[in-house]
Amino acid sequence: MFATFMPVPEELSNSWSEASAMMEKGDHNLALDELRTSWDLCDNDSQKASTLKLAGDAGTALGVENPQMQRTHWRKALKSYRNSLKMDPKNKDTRKAMNNLSTLMDANAISRGVGFQMMDEGNPTPFGLFAIVAVIMMSLVAVKVISDMLTEEEGNPVVSMDVSYVDSETGQRTMGTIEIELYRDDAPKHVENFMLHSSQGNYDSTIFHRIIGGFMNQGGDIDGMNGVGGNAAKWFGYCNGESRSSSSACEQSQWTVPDEANNGLKHNSGMLAMAKTNDPNTGGSQFYIVPTGSSPSHLDGVHTVFGEVLSGMSHVDAINNVATGNNDDDEETSGDQPIDDVILITATVNE
Repeated sequence: MFATFMPVPEELSNSWSEASAMMEKGDHNLALDELRTSWDLCDNDSQKASTLKLAGDAGTALGVENPQMQRTHWRKALKSYRNSLKMDPKNKDTRKAMNNLSTLMDANAISRGVGFQMMDEGNPTPFGLFAIVAVIMMSLVAVKVISDMLTEEEGNPVVSMDVSYVDSETGQRTMGTIEIELYRDDAPKHVENFMLHSSQGNYDSTIFHRIIGGFMNQGGDIDGMNGVGGNAAKWFGYCNGESRSSSSACEQSQWTVPDEANNGLKHNSGMLAMAKTNDPNTGGSQFYIVPTGSSPSHLDGVHTVFGEVLSGMSHVDAINNVATGNNDDDEETSGDQPIDDVILITATVNE
């Protein structure tokens, strides 16, 4: 069977075109007004995702034009991009636009902790319009259907990592935040394990102990912080890689996570994956992040990929460039361990 392509209604297409033309002229507020009309004309999630992407573009431009309201405009724009990706998670243009905006927000020290906004200067935002529609639907459908719908709209959890490192260009210790979306449907056990370690504070004050330039940044050793320790946050049925019916004969330090490496996710730039030994099912707490320009495809199907950086790639790349033992004659450091500690200050789960 072949998928049926659903054409965009002419009225909606014209509305998008008008909004785009307004943005080209610099009339971004007018474009947002037009996109509220576009929202009412959408028939499916794909069309809603495109409308939200345009709203994010308009909000990003408004923040550039109006520094006094920059924080407000950029937070709204980031929210638009995120909600667009929830409806169309494979849209590379939307993800690229969101990452570019996140970089701008990092550079201007603007946090991304903004709540769900229903109104903008007395008018409903696209999200507000969606909420109004949802309220109307609740009066027309059964409670169970509504519950299922709201569950589907929750999206993936996000973990925020506050990190500290010595920047190789400035020589100064730098602090930043890396936000990572966890793909719960693709690797449920790894996501649960990572969230448990984060929520229990196990990653707090640990280090990235292994940095290989152009390859990856590895951390998460919650024991010795030297790359040889770290266990699963709960019992997943595996003891040091071997399946067991009970944890009674397995010390907690030997608990491991079963592989979920054949989930289709690849080792592209910005991906989060589980570190382990050469043996299968031996992941514990250690993880690594792939920097920009790296794509170690030889690890695909071997190590489980279970998340992706949403914002803060500038910090991932800067960490990948820190000085390591390979770059210095200091006898106290060797191999791929950073000369100056790269610290994971805290990891926080944001569901």
